[in-house]
Amino acid sequence: MIKKIVFNIAIVFLVVFVLDFAIGRTLQHFYFKEKSGACFQITYSMETTKADILVFGASTARHHYVPEVFEGTLEGTFYNTGQNALGIFFQLAMLESVLKRYTPRVIILDAEDSFEKEKSSYERLSCLLPYYREHKEIRKIVELRSPFERVKMISKIYPFNSHVLTVLGMNLNIIKGDELYNKGYVPLDGQWENKIYPTDTYAAYMVDPNKVIAFKEFIVRAKKSGASIFVVYPPILQELNIRQEIEIRREICLNEKVPFWDFSSNVLFYNNKGLFVDMVHLNHDGAMLFSKLIAAKIKDAINKRMP
Repeated sequence: MIKKIVFNIAIVFLVVFVLDFAIGRTLQHFYFKEKSGACFQITYSMETTKADILVFGASTARHHYVPEVFEGTLEGTFYNTGQNALGIFFQLAMLESVLKRYTPRVIILDAEDSFEKEKSSYERLSCLLPYYREHKEIRKIVELRSPFERVKMISKIYPFNSHVLTVLGMNLNIIKGDELYNKGYVPLDGQWENKIYPTDTYAAYMVDPNKVIAFKEFIVRAKKSGASIFVVYPPILQELNIRQEIEIRREICLNEKVPFWDFSSNVLFYNNKGLFVDMVHLNHDGAMLFSKLIAAKIKDAINKRMP
């Protein structure tokens, strides 16, 4: 009787193992088969691009840096690794993977993402799970999600749990990649027509020390690579409750002797609704203006360093 129970349990485990392996490998195949969309862009950023000029950041990075402006002004190839809603943990992982392969000439870190302590910042690291096994350099970052990530990664399905619908949609042409996608840049159209919210609408929050550590590590790693690194806080429609985190960034950059350019209250953008689609994102006209300013400042800074 006991032998039969043990045998049945063994059969169940074997079936689960085989199904997990087969389904996981199938999802992996179709995930890395994608040729457009956010997942493809992450893969391309980590494993392929060797652009001279790289932009890192979240949604403001994705929508604010126009490739042809930087390529024309700085005379080099350009790629934007920015992804919506993915903050400094993701950006550090991208940097680690890039530097394992090559050293860009210029690194731009768009530093708009928040230092707020929130669970979702760790949950979003699921986007890196498909790369965990092959990219040892990002494992310690992914493991910030929970103490059990190493154990969970025994499963072949687990890395793709949050991507199943996207993988199916992209491969069946139900979901389309960004049609306007241009070397990581996605332009936004329209103008902000609503009123500008007062500063006190935004409550104070608790700063996550892990994010501060990750930000500093990004600066240190980029600097040691030999790349020219520039940290930018992008324009916003009104100065929101951001002074604390801006000053944290400013102090770290000052200590590391890295340029930090704060455009949050720049007179060309501040309260200029015609350049924005919402409170924090520039439209294409605003992105063109911003890109020209940043590219010119970078060129000037690099020329001043030359003997």
